[in-house]
Amino acid sequence: MDILQKLEELKLVLKIEENKKRIAEIEEEMQAADFWNNQEVASERTRELKNLKTEVNKIVELEELAEMAGSEDIKSIEDEIKKLEIYTYFSGKYDDHSVIINFYAGAGGDDAQDWTEMLMRMYLRWAENNQFEAKVLSESRGGIAGIKSATIEIDGLYAYGKLKKESGVHRLVRLSPFNAKDLRQTSFSLVEVMPKIDKDSELVIVDSDIRIDVFRAGGHGGQSVNTTDSAVRITHLPTKIVAQSQNERSQLQNKQNAMSVLRARLAKLLEDQHIDQLNEIRGQFSEPEWGSQIRSYILHPYKLVKDHRTDFESKNPDGVLAGDLEGFIEAEIRRNF
Repeated sequence: MDILQKLEELKLVLKIEENKKRIAEIEEEMQAADFWNNQEVASERTRELKNLKTEVNKIVELEELAEMAGSEDIKSIEDEIKKLEIYTYFSGKYDDHSVIINFYAGAGGDDAQDWTEMLMRMYLRWAENNQFEAKVLSESRGGIAGIKSATIEIDGLYAYGKLKKESGVHRLVRLSPFNAKDLRQTSFSLVEVMPKIDKDSELVIVDSDIRIDVFRAGGHGGQSVNTTDSAVRITHLPTKIVAQSQNERSQLQNKQNAMSVLRARLAKLLEDQHIDQLNEIRGQFSEPEWGSQIRSYILHPYKLVKDHRTDFESKNPDGVLAGDLEGFIEAEIRRNF
């Protein structure tokens, strides 16, 4: 098939013309004098515009290259098209959304907590590699090293679609830096991936279904840490799902972040149970159980990262832990089709 024909088919699947119209609509909306009066809506529109332009520009650049390309350039263009073709697999309700990720240290004390922080850094580096914005919403530090739990947010088009299959138990095998005898240690960490719901209308939460608690933020110092009740914990009473945020100085900002995490967890629950309304899950929720690991990261006695679902492997765990996850992500996405 001709490269230009492949690009035309890809443009249809990715709705490039529709996206161009949406870009024009947002840019016109931004010209209004009162556009920045509502900071939340303005920020949402700005993020949407950035994501849409990124997707459209990739196709436009490839079209220009394909029209001028010589035979020696064809392979590199085909490789770029193949990368874009992965987007055609995203058909889930929330696949084009940004993502919120929770991390929980398993059994193993300091080693497990250190491993959990390594995993968090891995996904933050993946975000950086993909030019996505990322931030830590909350974290509970370990006593000596690492984190007991944490929540991060990654803003980018299709971030959830790419990362949603990363949910599960991740296993690390290495020589323990916390053991005087330098023994080999196996550690586990649970990763929970959820779609970020930007619009309240996508998932309506009734006020009477939530309880909001404020508390004094903990941490290693800094303004508003341990001095004011700025941290926020929100409990969804029907499901007992809890979300919290404590890293912002403002209680209002922490409340917004906690609500964002809560909506994400509820949206993931609805998606997993294939239902549309929250009132259908009252009394049905149960805590996720630890299951078999989805991936093993072996640093000793040899170096290997292996996904146990797809059998995809990498002999460069340092690269993987630095955010090079594309091979694992693509293998898992393609496995489901």
